[in-house]
Amino acid sequence: MRIIKKFIVTVIVVFFIGGCVAGGRLLWEGYRMYQEVIAGEPLTDKVEGIRSKPHYTTLDQLPDTYKNAVVAVEDKRFYKHGGIDLISTFRAVFINLKEKKLAEGGSSITQQLAKNMYFTQEKKFLRKVAELFVAFQLEKNYSKEEILELYVNTIYFGSGYYCVYDAAQGYFEKEPGEMNDYESTLLAGIPNAPSVYALTNRPELAAQRQRTVVECMVEQKVLTQEEAERILGEGEQTIQDNE
Repeated sequence: MRIIKKFIVTVIVVFFIGGCVAGGRLLWEGYRMYQEVIAGEPLTDKVEGIRSKPHYTTLDQLPDTYKNAVVAVEDKRFYKHGGIDLISTFRAVFINLKEKKLAEGGSSITQQLAKNMYFTQEKKFLRKVAELFVAFQLEKNYSKEEILELYVNTIYFGSGYYCVYDAAQGYFEKEPGEMNDYESTLLAGIPNAPSVYALTNRPELAAQRQRTVVECMVEQKVLTQEEAERILGEGEQTIQDNE
């Protein structure tokens, strides 16, 4: 019995050390990738490049409903964490281990911005680690408002629209600031899966996603249930008017 116990302890120690070594190597390689992309184009240059694009939209040009919807559905602890939502990250790690692949992202708005700025959309552990280092630098050098503003100017909304201005113009023929509550919550749900929720593809799926967005807003008390029902009702009225 003593030999068996000793063997089990030895196996546990070996696996623990092996895990630490593998984790340390992944961290180091991710840091090197981060250094390479930053050396290629410093963060400040990247940010200025985004801000200088035509139709760059500032936060004060966006409806409050849209901003609240984005945070509610994409990163509800955005204003509380330092770039990484540990709760969402641990949940994603658990799901990934269960699925034995990188199936769940768990990325914060800051991490998504880091990915959009420097990396591909391909799901790889090494890229995720490098993304974390960029996210830390974003949080260190920019306010939450600046990060959110950069985010909505770099995310993909499907149908060839790569920023909130283009999406508002393309889908609604409006300036972003002219979007009503229905349009704001509808647009906020699309970046989760642009190929699925693009309004030119499957508008009924976009409407389902919008309901999720509105439910998140109610749960986080940025909307009342009555306001949520009114917003969703606006869409039904729009459909009736167009028939």
